[in-house]
Amino acid sequence: MKKSFRSLVHAAPLAALLCALPAHALYKVVGPDGKVTYTDRPPVTAGNKITSLGAGGTVQSEVALPLDLRQAVSRYPVTLYTTGGCDPCDAARQLLRQRGIPYAEKLVVTSDDAEALQRLSGGRDAPTLTIGAQAIKGLSADVWNSYLDSAGYPRESRLPANYQFATATPLTERREATPEGRRPAAPEEATTTPVVPSPSGIKF
Repeated sequence: MKKSFRSLVHAAPLAALLCALPAHALYKVVGPDGKVTYTDRPPVTAGNKITSLGAGGTVQSEVALPLDLRQAVSRYPVTLYTTGGCDPCDAARQLLRQRGIPYAEKLVVTSDDAEALQRLSGGRDAPTLTIGAQAIKGLSADVWNSYLDSAGYPRESRLPANYQFATATPLTERREATPEGRRPAAPEEATTTPVVPSPSGIKF
């Protein structure tokens, strides 16, 4: 009975991932002849330049990844949600990079960002990790590695030497509205607004 229980425990992350609907990545493939094609499956033909496209068609990487890593990224793309002044967020970023996990990073800075994170993950914890549609709140190296294992990510980095991780971007679109009939302040008149490292309600 103990053996059966252990099997269920180890199978839990995989079951959670399989129950969540995977977000399929797209790939832009430029062949040796310059012909461009798009596909939802990782290409395996040698000599092609492959660009991985994340949600909304944003470019994640311009280098070809090993087949097993491309398959994991295609089935279960990884996104890290972080905020400023957050030591666990730094540790989470380091964990993903040391393991060689291609990921997108979203910054939670404003109250709009915090509300968006609440809708995405059901909480306002930083860091939060999503693997496909599975959200994991708070940093736990053992838990994160278990889910990444179940998603098929290699245990050790398989990233090419010239791979560059994507730059962190705000979780929600920034809107800069200028009041009607008022000119934007001249550079010498502009005031500096202090950056709030952690919006109200964010926990880490």
